[in-house]
Amino acid sequence: MIADTKKTAETKMGKALEALKNNFAKVRTGRAHAGMLDSVQVEYYGAMTPLSGVANVTLLDARTLGVQPFEKKMIQTIEKAIREGDLGLNPSVNSDIIRVPMPMMNEERRKELVKLVKGEAEDARVAVRNVRRDANNALKDALKGKLISEDEERRAQDEVQKMTDNSIKEIDRQFGVKEAELLSV
Repeated sequence: MIADTKKTAETKMGKALEALKNNFAKVRTGRAHAGMLDSVQVEYYGAMTPLSGVANVTLLDARTLGVQPFEKKMIQTIEKAIREGDLGLNPSVNSDIIRVPMPMMNEERRKELVKLVKGEAEDARVAVRNVRRDANNALKDALKGKLISEDEERRAQDEVQKMTDNSIKEIDRQFGVKEAELLSV
């Protein structure tokens, strides 16, 4: 009973950290990386398909991505999808490759992105705390049902609190790294 509750809490906290990592990866830092276009969906034979399913995304230089469609006729569709992808990018077609230059980020934009990242980190902290609350409630219910003793409940709650503290430390560490990355010119 206690082991299951702790395992469930640990799994859910891990998922919150993974979601935070994915959300941070979507935030631009001024440098190009192939994962920036992961959220772009392209219409391919009537179905919305991830960009990586219809094209090869490569790094041409530190500030430019290259998108090489698997089918030449998809160039216009991919260009349109990137442009409308809500990433603030302006691709250009160069024969059979789409070049996606990263615009320079000014200080105001950097500060906006730091606020966005801070909000994502706070959402992750809230998710971790909710997992802690659910685990503690499950332990209290087990105590009421006389499935565990008070000592076992107290020890388990302490362990859940330690998991929570470690998860929040990791969230703060990831936020610090991302903030430094965003503010570096």
